[in-house]
Amino acid sequence: MKIAMWSGPRNLSTAMMYSFAARPDCAVWDEPFYAAYLAATGIDHPMKEAVIAAGQVDAGAVAAACTGPVPGGKTIYYQKHMTLHMIPDFDRGFMKALTNVFLIRHPARVVASYSRKREAPTLADIGFVQQAELFDQVAGWMGRAPVVVDSADIRANPQETLEKLCAALGISFDPAMLRWLAGPKPYDGAWAPHWYNAVHASTGFDEPEGPLPDLSGDYARLADQALPYYEKLRAIAL
Repeated sequence: MKIAMWSGPRNLSTAMMYSFAARPDCAVWDEPFYAAYLAATGIDHPMKEAVIAAGQVDAGAVAAACTGPVPGGKTIYYQKHMTLHMIPDFDRGFMKALTNVFLIRHPARVVASYSRKREAPTLADIGFVQQAELFDQVAGWMGRAPVVVDSADIRANPQETLEKLCAALGISFDPAMLRWLAGPKPYDGAWAPHWYNAVHASTGFDEPEGPLPDLSGDYARLADQALPYYEKLRAIAL
C-alpha cells in the first residue's frame, strides 16, 4: 500500500510520519515534491538552496518514484505530502495509484505555529485552499470522500484515532505507532534543522492542545480566510 498523506505545514505532519515510520512494515518519504516546488516557483523558503540541492527537481521523476517500488521491501509506503507543493503545473495523475488521505488542523493553530518559523504567511503558504482542491479531485476520481483525519483528534486520543485511521486504510494498527526515539531521523528532509526542533524533542504525540490561540490583525484575517476550507473537511473527519 502506498499512502499519500496530504496536509499543509504545521499540521502534525512530521509526527505522523514518525508514527508510521515506527512500524517495521513501513517506509516513509518526507515531502517528495518540496525541491521541485521550490525550483518551479522560485518562492523563497528557509534553507531553499539546501532543499533544492538535496532533492529531485523533476516533478515527473518524483511522481514516478511515488508510485514505484516501496523502498526496503516494505509493504507500506507512507508519503508525507504538502498540499501547496502540488502546483497546477505538476501532473496529478500519479495520485490515482496512491491511497490519498487528508490531515487537517484548525487554521488558527496553523497560523500561530507557522508564523513563528516564517514571517508574513499568505493563504497560499498554509495550504488550505490547495487541500480542499485536492480533496475534491480525489473524491471525483473515487466517487466518494477520501479519508480525513484531524490532528486535534490524534492528540486527544492517539491510539483510538490511529486505530480508526488504520481500519479506514485496511491495515492493522501497530502499537509501535505511538512512540518513537527522540532526535533527528535518517529520513528527515534537508529542511529539518529549521522546522523540526519540537518534534525532534518528542517521543510520541503531545497532549491535547488548549484553547485556540488569540490572533490579531493580518494573522486573524488569514485564519478566518482558511476556516471554511478546514470546516468542510472537518465535517467528515474520522
